Amino acid sequence: MPGIRFKVLLLLAFAALWTPAGAQLRRGARTVVRGGLAPRPDSLRMRADSLADAAFAASLDSLLAAEFTADSLRLNELRTDDLFTLDSIAAARVGLPEAKIDTARRHVFRKGWFMSDSMALSKVCWLSTVVPGYGQIYNKQYWKLPILYGTVGTGLALFIHENKTYRPLKRQYDAMTDLSMVRTPELNALQDKMIRSNTRRQLYLGLTIASYVYFIGDAAVNYNTNDVSHVKKATTLACIFPGAGQVYNKSYWKVPFVVGGFASLIYCIDWNNRGYQRFKKAYNLLSDYEAHPENYPDGPTDEFHGRYSASFIQNLRNNYRRNRDLCIILTGALYVLQIVDAHVDAHLKDYDISDDLSMNLEPLVDYTYVPTAGGNRPVFGFNMSLKF
Repeated sequence: MPGIRFKVLLLLAFAALWTPAGAQLRRGARTVVRGGLAPRPDSLRMRADSLADAAFAASLDSLLAAEFTADSLRLNELRTDDLFTLDSIAAARVGLPEAKIDTARRHVFRKGWFMSDSMALSKVCWLSTVVPGYGQIYNKQYWKLPILYGTVGTGLALFIHENKTYRPLKRQYDAMTDLSMVRTPELNALQDKMIRSNTRRQLYLGLTIASYVYFIGDAAVNYNTNDVSHVKKATTLACIFPGAGQVYNKSYWKVPFVVGGFASLIYCIDWNNRGYQRFKKAYNLLSDYEAHPENYPDGPTDEFHGRYSASFIQNLRNNYRRNRDLCIILTGALYVLQIVDAHVDAHLKDYDISDDLSMNLEPLVDYTYVPTAGGNRPVFGFNMSLKF
């Protein structure tokens, strides 16, 4: 037994001598143990360090955000007024005086205002009204300019030429009728010649105005620089020419009412104005005869030869004038009404008016719990559903 114990001890000592080096690294000469506990990090100090890092990160983010905002504002300012800024910088670099820089700025401003790429449709139409052909230049349809200037120029030249013929005839007719309205062959021939000349004059003027208005509407129709809505185009066309907004909205059945209404009102205005001028001249001649009968040895010289009193002719004159003014007011109201109609109709083009709009009413039978009755009781009524 003592021998066996000795052998066991010897084997244990031999195993201890041959233990691998990695197993002894867990406890080397540099390992320090104080009181049997390993040192722990300070949690308060770590929390303070983390808070300081977070504050530093927040301040850095705010500075970066402020710098980004400033850069954005500078960029927006440069986009809004880039021509001014770039020209000023270039002029300052080459050493131009301040007066020349201001002159260059004004020149660039006028150019940008007159031919801007983002010009509104209403502005293009207004400029086309003042400067004929501006809309075609803005829309880059230069081939239409010869047609515009040729048509408008020809109509205007013919109107001016015919107006020079009509004016002397009108003055001669007024001079003769201011003295007497008695029908004579000379007066009838002069009146017929004046009427024919006035008809040609009005046709030439109508051709000039129609060509002028047509090319303003053409500028509005072909305006496609920006994404302008159909509502604005329809309203603008209705303002330019009555009935054009209805044509643009493809509401062709409304065009005869608009054009017919305007034609009827214009005819009524002209008819009442001619009656007003007729009885006005008759009243003036009769009033002058009643005031100075000694100057008219042959009696009254008005077209009625004294058959009607001055007060009666005055009432007729006032009636014609009132009807003329009323027709003018109705014409303005019809003009505004067709603009409103074109505007509303263009809005309703995108409005859902499908056949799914319906209402359904049907009887309802249901069961509900009634505490006082101690159970469910049937309930009768109606169920209404709206689909839109």
